[in-house]
Amino acid sequence: MECGATVTTHMNKKLGIIAGQGDFPREVCRRAKKQDYEVYVCAVEGEADALLETLADEVAWVKLGQVGKVLAFFAKHEVHEAVLCGKIHKTGILSGKIIPDWDAMQIVTHVRNFKDDSLLIAFSNYLERRNVKILDSTRFLAEESDLKMITKRRPSKSQIEDIQFGFDIAKQIAGLDIGQTVVVKNKSVVAVESVEGTDQAILRGGRLAGEGAVVIKVAKPNQDMRFDVPTVGPDTIAACLEAKIAVLAFEAGKTIILHPEQVQEAANQAGLILVPHSI
Repeated sequence: MECGATVTTHMNKKLGIIAGQGDFPREVCRRAKKQDYEVYVCAVEGEADALLETLADEVAWVKLGQVGKVLAFFAKHEVHEAVLCGKIHKTGILSGKIIPDWDAMQIVTHVRNFKDDSLLIAFSNYLERRNVKILDSTRFLAEESDLKMITKRRPSKSQIEDIQFGFDIAKQIAGLDIGQTVVVKNKSVVAVESVEGTDQAILRGGRLAGEGAVVIKVAKPNQDMRFDVPTVGPDTIAACLEAKIAVLAFEAGKTIILHPEQVQEAANQAGLILVPHSI
């Protein structure tokens, strides 16, 4: 080496995203890029948004069951850290139309059941054994997770009673890994989230309860922050407004708020009450 020569070592930061539905994957991608990460996205066909193509360094579209393709894509780009974000509806798994590859078969043949946590933990462990560590899905949105959302309107006494009633039930259902959202009216549960997802559960609850129901969204009792963290965003607010929901209560400190200013403004304009609720 010549005397006086300067040697520069540059280690690129790389992040993999396994993307399902909604704005969560897009927002993680945006935030990671702002932090100078190269971002490589495995987007699930029929679930993820095509807008990811304009945000990430490269996107590979994968079908449910193509675990080997995910591993090969990350290996090609030397990605060793990834996040799972965005809803993936389990209806595709239950339909029997998915053809799992060899890697997927190694996962499903060793799970005790097909609960969300069972599948996601098994999938995450399988990737980590192949040198892809799954990070907390909140890592790039940490400031939103503790945001206290306050709207101009406050809940009435009867609405507070519905929140308290529904919160306990939602926690029990979440603990059974059934869903994280319930819709309540007059201390009666009218809808429970299952495989259809939060927004569809809200719409169903609105149809059954009529105007003025209360939505409660919680984290699981032993929430694994790598995946399935409760999220509230503009789509959630839109579902509440369509269903004529009066109150949206969510577990304070354990809920990701996407685009908080937009969420708060839309709720205030429509008279929807947002309530951060603690145990």
